[in-house]
Amino acid sequence: MKLTFWLTSALLVATLAIGCKTPPEISPGLDYNRPLPPGQLALRKITDPTEIPNFTPGCFDLQGLRQAAQHSLDYLAKPSSRKFFPYGPITHQHAVNSLQAFVDLLDQGLTGSALAEAVQKNFDVYTSVGCDDQGTVLFTGYYTPIFDGSRTRTETFKFPLYKLPDDLVKDEDGNTLGQRLPDNSLVTYPDRALIESSQMLAGTEIFWLRDPFEIYIAHVQGSAKIRLSDNSLITAAYAGNNGLEYQSIATELVKDGKIPPEKLSLDAMIDFFKRNPSQIQTYTRRNPRFVFFRESQAPPHGSINTPVTELRSIATDKSIFPRACLTFITTKLPRTAFGKITREPYGGFALDQDTGGAIRAPGRCDVYMGIGPDAGKRAGQTFQQGRLYYLFLKQPS
Repeated sequence: MKLTFWLTSALLVATLAIGCKTPPEISPGLDYNRPLPPGQLALRKITDPTEIPNFTPGCFDLQGLRQAAQHSLDYLAKPSSRKFFPYGPITHQHAVNSLQAFVDLLDQGLTGSALAEAVQKNFDVYTSVGCDDQGTVLFTGYYTPIFDGSRTRTETFKFPLYKLPDDLVKDEDGNTLGQRLPDNSLVTYPDRALIESSQMLAGTEIFWLRDPFEIYIAHVQGSAKIRLSDNSLITAAYAGNNGLEYQSIATELVKDGKIPPEKLSLDAMIDFFKRNPSQIQTYTRRNPRFVFFRESQAPPHGSINTPVTELRSIATDKSIFPRACLTFITTKLPRTAFGKITREPYGGFALDQDTGGAIRAPGRCDVYMGIGPDAGKRAGQTFQQGRLYYLFLKQPS
Protein backbone atom coordinates (compact mmCIF):
# COMPACT_ATOMS: atom_id res chain seq x y z
CA MET A 1 0.00 0.00 0.00
CA LYS A 2 1.28 3.42 -0.90
CA LEU A 3 0.07 6.44 1.01
CA THR A 4 0.76 9.80 -0.57
CA PHE A 5 1.47 12.89 1.49
CA TRP A 6 0.97 16.31 0.01
CA LEU A 7 3.74 18.86 0.10
CA THR A 8 1.78 21.10 -2.24
CA SER A 9 -1.32 21.09 -0.09
CA ALA A 10 0.78 21.65 3.00
CA LEU A 11 2.26 24.73 1.39
CA LEU A 12 -1.17 26.00 0.50
CA VAL A 13 -2.60 25.38 3.93
CA ALA A 14 0.37 27.17 5.46
CA THR A 15 -0.28 30.14 3.21
CA LEU A 16 -3.95 30.27 4.14
CA ALA A 17 -3.31 29.77 7.84
CA ILE A 18 -1.24 32.92 8.26
CA GLY A 19 -3.66 35.16 6.43
CA CYS A 20 -1.45 36.22 3.55
CA LYS A 21 -2.72 37.32 0.17
CA THR A 22 -4.19 34.27 -1.54
CA PRO A 23 -4.37 33.57 -5.26
CA PRO A 24 -7.72 34.12 -6.98
CA GLU A 25 -8.18 30.39 -7.60
CA ILE A 26 -9.09 29.71 -3.96
CA SER A 27 -11.49 31.16 -1.42
CA PRO A 28 -9.84 32.02 1.92
CA GLY A 29 -13.22 31.97 3.65
CA LEU A 30 -13.74 28.26 2.96
CA ASP A 31 -12.45 25.43 5.12
CA TYR A 32 -11.45 22.87 2.50
CA ASN A 33 -10.56 20.42 5.25
CA ARG A 34 -14.02 20.53 6.83
CA PRO A 35 -14.82 16.94 7.81
CA LEU A 36 -17.84 15.09 6.54
CA PRO A 37 -20.66 15.16 9.11
CA PRO A 38 -21.24 11.77 10.79
CA GLY A 39 -23.54 9.48 8.85
CA GLN A 40 -23.43 11.56 5.64
CA LEU A 41 -22.17 10.25 2.30
CA ALA A 42 -19.53 12.25 0.49
CA LEU A 43 -21.43 11.81 -2.78
CA ARG A 44 -24.86 13.06 -3.77
CA LYS A 45 -26.68 11.89 -6.91
CA ILE A 46 -27.44 14.68 -9.37
CA THR A 47 -31.11 14.72 -10.34
CA ASP A 48 -31.20 18.11 -12.10
CA PRO A 49 -29.83 17.67 -15.66
CA THR A 50 -28.58 21.26 -15.68
CA GLU A 51 -26.08 20.34 -12.94
CA ILE A 52 -24.45 17.58 -14.98
CA PRO A 53 -21.03 18.74 -16.26
CA ASN A 54 -20.16 19.07 -19.92
CA PHE A 55 -18.15 15.91 -20.59
CA THR A 56 -17.12 16.91 -24.10
CA PRO A 57 -13.83 18.71 -23.23
CA GLY A 58 -12.62 15.51 -21.58
CA CYS A 59 -13.56 13.28 -24.52
CA PHE A 60 -10.87 14.25 -27.02
CA ASP A 61 -7.51 13.61 -25.37
CA LEU A 62 -7.98 10.13 -23.87
CA GLN A 63 -4.30 9.30 -23.40
CA GLY A 64 -3.73 6.85 -20.55
CA LEU A 65 -7.41 6.56 -19.71
CA ARG A 66 -8.07 3.04 -21.02
CA GLN A 67 -5.06 1.66 -19.16
CA ALA A 68 -5.94 3.48 -15.93
CA ALA A 69 -9.49 2.13 -16.08
CA GLN A 70 -8.14 -1.39 -16.54
CA HIS A 71 -5.95 -0.93 -13.46
CA SER A 72 -9.09 -0.15 -11.47
CA LEU A 73 -10.83 -3.22 -12.88
CA ASP A 74 -7.81 -5.31 -11.89
CA TYR A 75 -8.15 -4.02 -8.32
CA LEU A 76 -11.89 -4.69 -8.19
CA ALA A 77 -11.24 -8.25 -9.37
CA LYS A 78 -9.45 -8.93 -6.07
CA PRO A 79 -11.68 -10.46 -3.38
CA SER A 80 -10.25 -8.00 -0.81
CA SER A 81 -11.85 -5.08 -2.67
CA ARG A 82 -15.34 -6.31 -1.80
CA LYS A 83 -15.11 -5.30 1.85
CA PHE A 84 -15.19 -1.61 0.88
CA PHE A 85 -18.61 -1.96 -0.72
CA PRO A 86 -21.48 -1.27 -0.76
CA TYR A 87 -20.86 2.44 -0.84
CA GLY A 88 -24.31 3.85 -0.16
CA PRO A 89 -26.44 2.40 -2.96
CA ILE A 90 -23.40 1.34 -5.02
CA THR A 91 -22.63 -2.36 -4.72
CA HIS A 92 -19.30 -3.91 -5.65
CA GLN A 93 -20.81 -5.46 -8.78
CA HIS A 94 -22.34 -2.13 -9.77
CA ALA A 95 -18.92 -0.49 -9.52
CA VAL A 96 -17.39 -3.24 -11.69
CA ASN A 97 -20.18 -3.04 -14.26
CA SER A 98 -19.83 0.75 -14.43
CA LEU A 99 -16.11 0.61 -15.17
CA GLN A 100 -16.52 -2.18 -17.69
CA ALA A 101 -19.26 -0.24 -19.50
CA PHE A 102 -16.99 2.80 -19.72
CA VAL A 103 -14.11 0.68 -21.05
CA ASP A 104 -16.49 -0.76 -23.66
CA LEU A 105 -17.28 2.77 -24.85
CA LEU A 106 -13.56 3.51 -25.19
CA ASP A 107 -13.00 0.25 -27.04
CA GLN A 108 -15.69 1.26 -29.53
CA GLY A 109 -13.45 4.16 -30.49
CA LEU A 110 -15.89 6.85 -29.38
CA THR A 111 -14.41 10.30 -28.89
CA GLY A 112 -15.57 13.90 -28.64
CA SER A 113 -19.28 14.63 -28.56
CA ALA A 114 -20.17 11.01 -29.40
CA LEU A 115 -18.43 9.77 -26.27
CA ALA A 116 -19.87 12.59 -24.17
CA GLU A 117 -23.40 11.78 -25.31
CA ALA A 118 -22.92 8.07 -24.61
CA VAL A 119 -21.62 8.81 -21.11
CA GLN A 120 -24.52 11.12 -20.31
CA LYS A 121 -27.03 8.62 -21.69
CA ASN A 122 -25.68 5.58 -19.83
CA PHE A 123 -24.34 6.90 -16.54
CA ASP A 124 -25.76 8.47 -13.42
CA VAL A 125 -23.63 11.34 -12.13
CA TYR A 126 -22.83 11.89 -8.47
CA THR A 127 -21.09 14.98 -7.10
CA SER A 128 -18.84 15.33 -4.09
CA VAL A 129 -20.63 17.41 -1.48
CA GLY A 130 -17.36 19.32 -1.18
CA CYS A 131 -16.26 21.47 1.72
CA ASP A 132 -19.44 23.56 1.76
CA ASP A 133 -22.17 21.06 0.82
CA GLN A 134 -22.27 22.90 -2.52
CA GLY A 135 -19.68 20.75 -4.28
CA THR A 136 -16.62 22.97 -3.86
CA VAL A 137 -13.41 20.92 -3.93
CA LEU A 138 -9.82 22.11 -3.69
CA PHE A 139 -7.52 20.37 -6.17
CA THR A 140 -3.82 20.08 -5.46
CA GLY A 141 -1.12 18.00 -7.14
CA TYR A 142 1.52 15.40 -6.39
CA TYR A 143 4.24 13.71 -8.41
CA THR A 144 7.14 11.25 -8.40
CA PRO A 145 10.55 12.95 -8.12
CA ILE A 146 13.74 11.64 -9.76
CA PHE A 147 16.92 11.73 -7.65
CA ASP A 148 20.47 10.53 -8.28
CA GLY A 149 21.40 7.85 -5.78
CA SER A 150 23.38 4.76 -4.89
CA ARG A 151 22.73 1.34 -3.37
CA THR A 152 25.74 1.84 -1.10
CA ARG A 153 26.93 4.77 0.98
CA THR A 154 29.62 6.92 -0.65
CA GLU A 155 31.13 10.32 -0.03
CA THR A 156 28.55 11.77 -2.43
CA PHE A 157 25.53 9.70 -1.43
CA LYS A 158 25.26 9.45 2.35
CA PHE A 159 21.61 10.10 3.28
CA PRO A 160 19.47 6.94 3.45
CA LEU A 161 16.02 5.75 2.52
CA TYR A 162 15.07 2.81 4.73
CA LYS A 163 13.10 -0.37 4.15
CA LEU A 164 10.13 -1.31 6.34
CA PRO A 165 11.38 -2.38 9.80
CA ASP A 166 10.65 -5.90 11.00
CA ASP A 167 9.23 -4.57 14.28
CA LEU A 168 6.59 -2.37 12.63
CA VAL A 169 3.12 -3.90 12.83
CA LYS A 170 0.33 -3.12 10.34
CA ASP A 171 -3.27 -4.25 10.11
CA GLU A 172 -4.74 -6.02 7.08
CA ASP A 173 -5.50 -2.68 5.42
CA GLY A 174 -1.91 -1.47 5.78
CA ASN A 175 -2.51 0.91 8.68
CA THR A 176 0.35 1.11 11.16
CA LEU A 177 -0.53 -0.27 14.59
CA GLY A 178 2.81 0.37 16.29
CA GLN A 179 6.15 -1.16 17.25
CA ARG A 180 6.36 -4.74 18.50
CA LEU A 181 8.73 -4.95 21.48
CA PRO A 182 10.73 -8.08 22.47
CA ASP A 183 8.13 -8.90 25.16
CA ASN A 184 5.50 -8.90 22.38
CA SER A 185 3.80 -5.72 23.64
CA LEU A 186 2.80 -3.02 21.16
CA VAL A 187 3.79 0.65 21.55
CA THR A 188 3.62 3.76 19.39
CA TYR A 189 6.37 3.68 16.78
CA PRO A 190 9.17 6.25 17.36
CA ASP A 191 8.94 9.62 15.63
CA ARG A 192 11.25 11.00 12.95
CA ALA A 193 13.60 12.69 15.42
CA LEU A 194 14.18 9.52 17.46
CA ILE A 195 14.49 7.28 14.39
CA GLU A 196 17.18 9.53 12.94
CA SER A 197 19.07 10.39 16.12
CA SER A 198 19.19 6.83 17.48
CA GLN A 199 20.22 5.26 14.16
CA MET A 200 17.89 2.43 15.16
CA LEU A 201 17.41 1.45 11.51
CA ALA A 202 21.12 1.11 10.66
CA GLY A 203 21.61 -1.79 8.28
CA THR A 204 18.16 -1.48 6.68
CA GLU A 205 19.07 1.21 4.14
CA ILE A 206 17.99 0.48 0.55
CA PHE A 207 19.16 3.66 -1.22
CA TRP A 208 21.44 6.58 -0.43
CA LEU A 209 20.84 10.11 -1.78
CA ARG A 210 23.09 13.15 -1.92
CA ASP A 211 20.89 15.63 -0.06
CA PRO A 212 18.86 15.25 3.17
CA PHE A 213 16.04 17.41 1.83
CA GLU A 214 15.73 15.06 -1.16
CA ILE A 215 15.11 12.33 1.42
CA TYR A 216 12.35 14.43 2.93
CA ILE A 217 10.73 15.15 -0.45
CA ALA A 218 10.66 11.40 -1.17
CA HIS A 219 8.94 10.90 2.20
CA VAL A 220 6.35 13.56 1.47
CA GLN A 221 5.56 12.42 -2.06
CA GLY A 222 5.46 8.77 -1.02
CA SER A 223 7.78 7.41 -3.72
CA ALA A 224 10.72 8.40 -5.90
CA LYS A 225 12.66 7.25 -8.92
CA ILE A 226 16.34 6.66 -8.13
CA ARG A 227 18.85 7.15 -10.95
CA LEU A 228 21.87 4.92 -10.36
CA SER A 229 25.40 5.38 -11.74
CA ASP A 230 24.62 3.24 -14.81
CA ASN A 231 21.65 5.59 -15.57
CA SER A 232 19.12 2.90 -14.71
CA LEU A 233 15.99 4.06 -12.89
CA ILE A 234 14.66 2.10 -9.92
CA THR A 235 11.47 2.93 -8.04
CA ALA A 236 11.73 3.53 -4.31
CA ALA A 237 8.12 2.54 -3.67
CA TYR A 238 6.06 3.30 -0.58
CA ALA A 239 6.14 0.44 1.94
CA GLY A 240 4.65 1.99 5.08
CA ASN A 241 4.99 4.71 7.70
CA ASN A 242 5.45 5.02 11.44
CA GLY A 243 1.79 5.84 12.00
CA LEU A 244 2.24 9.39 13.32
CA GLU A 245 0.36 12.37 11.91
CA TYR A 246 1.95 14.46 9.17
CA GLN A 247 2.93 17.99 10.18
CA SER A 248 3.74 20.69 7.62
CA ILE A 249 7.26 22.10 7.84
CA ALA A 250 6.17 24.76 5.35
CA THR A 251 3.97 26.20 8.06
CA GLU A 252 6.96 26.29 10.39
CA LEU A 253 9.21 28.01 7.86
CA VAL A 254 6.65 30.75 7.29
CA LYS A 255 5.88 31.11 11.00
CA ASP A 256 9.59 31.52 11.76
CA GLY A 257 10.00 34.15 9.05
CA LYS A 258 12.36 32.03 6.96
CA ILE A 259 10.28 32.29 3.78
CA PRO A 260 7.77 35.10 3.04
CA PRO A 261 4.29 33.60 2.65
CA GLU A 262 3.78 35.14 -0.77
CA LYS A 263 6.95 33.39 -2.01
CA LEU A 264 6.25 30.00 -0.49
CA SER A 265 6.84 27.13 -2.92
CA LEU A 266 8.77 23.88 -3.13
CA ASP A 267 11.51 25.67 -5.09
CA ALA A 268 11.70 28.31 -2.37
CA MET A 269 12.10 25.63 0.28
CA ILE A 270 14.81 23.86 -1.72
CA ASP A 271 16.64 27.15 -2.20
CA PHE A 272 16.38 28.01 1.51
CA PHE A 273 17.83 24.68 2.61
CA LYS A 274 20.63 24.86 0.02
CA ARG A 275 21.63 28.16 1.60
CA ASN A 276 21.04 26.87 5.13
CA PRO A 277 21.84 23.14 5.15
CA SER A 278 22.33 23.14 8.91
CA GLN A 279 18.63 23.89 9.37
CA ILE A 280 17.27 20.96 7.34
CA GLN A 281 17.24 18.62 10.31
CA THR A 282 15.79 21.28 12.59
CA TYR A 283 12.71 21.64 10.42
CA THR A 284 12.21 18.15 9.00
CA ARG A 285 12.18 16.71 12.53
CA ARG A 286 9.19 18.88 13.34
CA ASN A 287 7.25 16.45 11.17
CA PRO A 288 7.04 13.20 13.19
CA ARG A 289 5.82 11.15 10.21
CA PHE A 290 8.49 8.83 8.79
CA VAL A 291 8.09 6.82 5.59
CA PHE A 292 9.66 3.49 4.61
CA PHE A 293 10.34 2.18 1.11
CA ARG A 294 10.85 -0.93 -0.94
CA GLU A 295 12.73 -1.39 -4.18
CA SER A 296 10.56 -1.98 -7.23
CA GLN A 297 10.94 -2.26 -10.98
CA ALA A 298 7.29 -1.28 -11.35
CA PRO A 299 5.95 2.24 -11.90
CA PRO A 300 4.69 4.21 -8.88
CA HIS A 301 1.58 2.68 -7.34
CA GLY A 302 -1.39 4.16 -5.50
CA SER A 303 -2.97 2.97 -2.28
CA ILE A 304 -5.12 0.37 -4.08
CA ASN A 305 -1.80 -1.14 -5.24
CA THR A 306 -2.20 -0.38 -8.92
CA PRO A 307 -0.01 1.93 -11.03
CA VAL A 308 -0.89 5.62 -11.00
CA THR A 309 -1.24 7.38 -14.34
CA GLU A 310 -0.50 11.02 -15.12
CA LEU A 311 -3.73 13.06 -14.90
CA ARG A 312 -5.76 9.82 -14.80
CA SER A 313 -5.20 8.97 -11.13
CA ILE A 314 -6.50 11.01 -8.23
CA ALA A 315 -6.08 10.69 -4.48
CA THR A 316 -8.91 11.25 -2.03
CA ASP A 317 -9.92 10.34 1.49
CA LYS A 318 -10.62 6.63 1.07
CA SER A 319 -12.67 6.51 4.26
CA ILE A 320 -15.41 8.54 2.54
CA PHE A 321 -15.00 7.99 -1.23
CA PRO A 322 -15.40 4.72 -3.22
CA ARG A 323 -12.14 3.12 -4.27
CA ALA A 324 -11.08 2.64 -7.90
CA CYS A 325 -14.22 4.23 -9.34
CA LEU A 326 -14.58 6.44 -12.40
CA THR A 327 -14.55 10.19 -11.85
CA PHE A 328 -14.71 13.39 -13.84
CA ILE A 329 -13.00 16.55 -12.62
CA THR A 330 -13.56 20.15 -13.66
CA THR A 331 -11.03 22.73 -12.53
CA LYS A 332 -7.93 24.54 -13.82
CA LEU A 333 -4.65 22.66 -14.08
CA PRO A 334 -1.15 23.83 -14.97
CA ARG A 335 0.25 22.97 -18.38
CA THR A 336 3.72 23.55 -19.82
CA ALA A 337 4.01 25.33 -23.17
CA PHE A 338 7.09 27.00 -24.64
CA GLY A 339 8.92 26.66 -21.36
CA LYS A 340 6.23 28.40 -19.32
CA ILE A 341 3.54 27.05 -17.05
CA THR A 342 0.03 28.43 -17.34
CA ARG A 343 -3.22 27.37 -15.66
CA GLU A 344 -5.90 26.37 -18.14
CA PRO A 345 -9.50 25.18 -17.73
CA TYR A 346 -9.54 21.41 -17.50
CA GLY A 347 -12.22 18.73 -17.70
CA GLY A 348 -11.16 15.11 -17.72
CA PHE A 349 -11.91 11.56 -16.62
CA ALA A 350 -9.81 9.99 -13.88
CA LEU A 351 -9.83 7.00 -11.55
CA ASP A 352 -9.82 7.23 -7.74
CA GLN A 353 -6.72 5.12 -7.08
CA ASP A 354 -4.73 6.74 -4.29
CA THR A 355 -4.93 7.99 -0.71
CA GLY A 356 -3.61 11.04 1.10
CA GLY A 357 -2.51 11.13 4.69
CA ALA A 358 -3.01 14.90 4.79
CA ILE A 359 -6.47 14.76 3.18
CA ARG A 360 -9.40 13.85 5.42
CA ALA A 361 -12.36 15.63 3.87
CA PRO A 362 -14.77 15.66 0.90
CA GLY A 363 -13.46 19.08 -0.14
CA ARG A 364 -9.99 17.84 -1.09
CA CYS A 365 -8.59 15.98 -4.09
CA ASP A 366 -5.05 15.48 -5.34
CA VAL A 367 -4.20 14.94 -9.01
CA TYR A 368 -1.19 12.82 -9.98
CA MET A 369 0.95 14.94 -12.30
CA GLY A 370 3.53 12.36 -13.37
CA ILE A 371 7.25 11.75 -12.97
CA GLY A 372 10.20 14.13 -12.93
CA PRO A 373 10.99 17.84 -12.66
CA ASP A 374 8.30 19.19 -14.99
CA ALA A 375 5.65 17.16 -13.18
CA GLY A 376 7.00 18.54 -9.92
CA LYS A 377 6.68 22.13 -11.10
CA ARG A 378 3.12 21.53 -12.30
CA ALA A 379 2.23 19.77 -9.04
CA GLY A 380 3.61 22.73 -7.13
CA GLN A 381 1.32 25.10 -9.03
CA THR A 382 -1.84 23.03 -8.70
CA PHE A 383 -4.16 24.78 -6.25
CA GLN A 384 -7.57 25.47 -7.65
CA GLN A 385 -11.21 25.10 -6.75
CA GLY A 386 -13.33 22.84 -8.90
CA ARG A 387 -15.86 20.02 -8.88
CA LEU A 388 -15.39 16.28 -8.45
CA TYR A 389 -17.94 13.88 -9.96
CA TYR A 390 -18.32 10.09 -9.84
CA LEU A 391 -20.03 8.11 -12.62
CA PHE A 392 -21.99 4.88 -12.19
CA LEU A 393 -23.94 2.92 -14.77
CA LYS A 394 -27.67 3.64 -14.80
CA GLN A 395 -29.71 0.82 -13.34
CA PRO A 396 -32.73 -0.65 -15.15
CA SER A 397 -35.97 1.02 -14.06
